[in-house]
Amino acid sequence: MATWNFDFLKHHILICNGSTCMRNEAEQVTESIRQAISQKGLENYIHTTRTRCNGRCKDKCVVVLYPEGIWYKQFRPSDASSFVEALSKGVPYDQKVSYYYKNGKFKRTDYTVKGILKK
Repeated sequence: MATWNFDFLKHHILICNGSTCMRNEAEQVTESIRQAISQKGLENYIHTTRTRCNGRCKDKCVVVLYPEGIWYKQFRPSDASSFVEALSKGVPYDQKVSYYYKNGKFKRTDYTVKGILKK
């Protein structure tokens, strides 16, 4: 098993591979994002991690970008190239945002299902 050097890491992408997302192209989303990163030679700057359920099943497929704290909804394999391109240029990828972190709080965007409170 590898131990990666994160000295140059700028972004960490968490890709939901929970059961609902897996039924909605999560595997293809994961591979498309990783391929786009590789094609641009950004492996030392962008790291990906497959997760299990992130609790936003209505938003399938869910992709989370850190350290920015941006949650994306309805992510598709076709979004990967423009998403990684935006990251490489340091510009926001504003499409399909469901939540974003601002002023110490997560804020939900318009047209994003609020969901239920955890007990």
